[in-house]
Amino acid sequence: MTTTQATAATAPGKTALKRTLVGRVVSNKMQKTVTVLIERRVKHPVYGKYIVQSTRYHAHAETPYNEGDLVEIQECRPISRTKAWKVTKLVTPAAA
Repeated sequence: MTTTQATAATAPGKTALKRTLVGRVVSNKMQKTVTVLIERRVKHPVYGKYIVQSTRYHAHAETPYNEGDLVEIQECRPISRTKAWKVTKLVTPAAA
């Protein structure tokens, strides 16, 4: 469910790489902010079983998103104390 890729900045002489992740919106109760849940599968070092680990990020969203939407977020400059990500695009809308 997660995808990580780096994109180069367009300014000449700068090679700032910004991470992008894909996750599900779990909260949209704040103004211009959504909480995105990123889930990734990690193999246990001893037992070899795959474990699902999750991380929540606050992301800046100019347009409103619904809970359950699959969105892509990109790393950006710190916008507030907890926000350093922004929503770049809607991948899949929530099922009705």
